[in-house]
Amino acid sequence: MANNAFPCGMNRREAIWQMGAGFTGLALVDLLSRDGFFSRKATAAEPAMPRPKQFPAKAKSCIFLMMNGGPSQMDTFDYKPALEKYAGQPIPADKKFINSGGRQMGFLTPSVRKFRPGGKSGLPISDFFPNIREHADKLAVIRSCHTDSHAHGSALVAMNTGKTFIGRPSLGSWTVYGLGSANDSLPAHVVMLDKRGGPISGQPNWSSGFLSAAYSGTLFRPTGNPVLDLMGATPKQAQRTQLDLLGELNQAHLRAHPGGQDLAARIHSYELAYRMQSAVPDAVDLGNESQRTLNAYGVGRQPTDEFGRNCLIARRLVERGVRFIQLYSGGGHLEETWDAHASVEKNHGQHAGEVDQPIAALLSDLEQRGMLDETLIVWGGEFGRMPFSEGKGAPGRNHNPYGFSVWLAGGGVKGGMAHGATDEFGFEAVEDKVHFHDLHATILHLMGLDHERLTYFHQGRDERLTDVFGNVVKAILA
Repeated sequence: MANNAFPCGMNRREAIWQMGAGFTGLALVDLLSRDGFFSRKATAAEPAMPRPKQFPAKAKSCIFLMMNGGPSQMDTFDYKPALEKYAGQPIPADKKFINSGGRQMGFLTPSVRKFRPGGKSGLPISDFFPNIREHADKLAVIRSCHTDSHAHGSALVAMNTGKTFIGRPSLGSWTVYGLGSANDSLPAHVVMLDKRGGPISGQPNWSSGFLSAAYSGTLFRPTGNPVLDLMGATPKQAQRTQLDLLGELNQAHLRAHPGGQDLAARIHSYELAYRMQSAVPDAVDLGNESQRTLNAYGVGRQPTDEFGRNCLIARRLVERGVRFIQLYSGGGHLEETWDAHASVEKNHGQHAGEVDQPIAALLSDLEQRGMLDETLIVWGGEFGRMPFSEGKGAPGRNHNPYGFSVWLAGGGVKGGMAHGATDEFGFEAVEDKVHFHDLHATILHLMGLDHERLTYFHQGRDERLTDVFGNVVKAILA
């Protein structure tokens, strides 16, 4: 008898029999899934309820305090006595850099405000942040951050998405993709902008990129309707009937065209929006907060009212299980951000005055409620500033991607310490350098996610937030 076996060793009849059994099994899985036989699993189209972390970690939520515009490291958290010693001299010729915008170069300029030790650790912090300084023992200041761009738009996108070009999923989107949602009535990823406007590169900073749109950041407003167009004029019962009908039609289409991730995400968004109509107003309603709490955050007075409200809402969202919240300080035109070209004193004096008290109150509030150990706080901008001024009588500083400071506090972070170092002038990172890929890897690690295993298959490649880079900064882990 002739041997008509396939390369796999089976003959044609055996191969057809096994293929038929396989297809029958696929159909059975689908039928059982529809009947709820299998536990519900997350799809790329929608966040599920909490998913297991890849390894034990303390942090359940992250609040990223984005100082849009690039705060000056040597005027905030990286004290440089050498700038006082060499004040008025040019920066050494061996310091090579790109002169962003071709601006005039001045001379080495000391910190515009004094630094003082904070807490038992004695961590030096500028007088721009006297209230945050009281929490010095909670902070892990990374003084050796560096990035790949000296331009606001691309540097901000890189800090948020891991690349200097748009179209990639944001850090918040990756976090929710990995951990799922802990509240099915609120978006798991929330963004609150400055009243002056959003960052220069806009929505790509909180986009879900090639992940489902369900993972994108949802914009909240601290006053009025928190989410635009959320509250309609249709009575609730009529709206529920409409959504049920729409859901049946969409589900029928999805069954006929399986794998339609965009449609599945849209179905999820409709249902989430319906549930949000009750949950969101409650989350942002500060009416039940005590006057003492409102005063602590600086709500109801200037210049702290807006950022204080946002910080307090962030705490309320964390209480309700929101995974990732990003608050922006500075927005609209660049001169309304932390972009201190004209004067560090005037610029940082304004913006630090708006955020110092609210951030300190957030740290205190989370600690008093026993939530700080489970909430990761990140503070930073897209880059830093140069150690020299922009000319005679021009006390501002230009962009600096070569060395800047970011600090973390809360869930899983070792407080009262500084990691890494810039050179004596604060110009560039020289010791234990931390790229934004390393920062992202560390944030994910503190949330219980391995940045090398958190992947999504896209266009033939397993994509990840940190691409093929990134190392966890283990020195700051508690």
